[in-house]
Amino acid sequence: MAARADTDKTTVDQFASAGNKAFKDSVEKSMGALAEINAHSKKNLEAMVASVTAATKGAETLGARAIAYSKKSVEDHVAAAKTLAGAKSVQEVVELQTAFAKSAFETYVAEMNRMTETVAASVKESMSPINERVTAMVERVQAAR
Repeated sequence: MAARADTDKTTVDQFASAGNKAFKDSVEKSMGALAEINAHSKKNLEAMVASVTAATKGAETLGARAIAYSKKSVEDHVAAAKTLAGAKSVQEVVELQTAFAKSAFETYVAEMNRMTETVAASVKESMSPINERVTAMVERVQAAR
């Protein structure tokens, strides 16, 4: 009987030991997964901050361009008005006004092209960190398959 009790105790100890090891392994695995999720979340937050920073920089650049263009446009209009006031004939007024309109239109189109390029560059720069995070997630999901 004593041998049987020792065998039963050994069996119980083995089950308890195996259960404790399984529990410990499970906790360690869960903690590792939690640490990985935290690292991933931190990288996502950093990407969002970088994205917002780039978008803000682009908006500031665009705003500065718009202000500079508006200022230059007003100056050009004032100069054109002074030139028109000094015209000696109706023919000269028409020629000056036509030249000013053509110049103003060309300047406007050139400025809109520059602003479009600024917006495109800003969008590209602000989306880059987010695209990198999405790519990392897709690669991670594919690797897990």
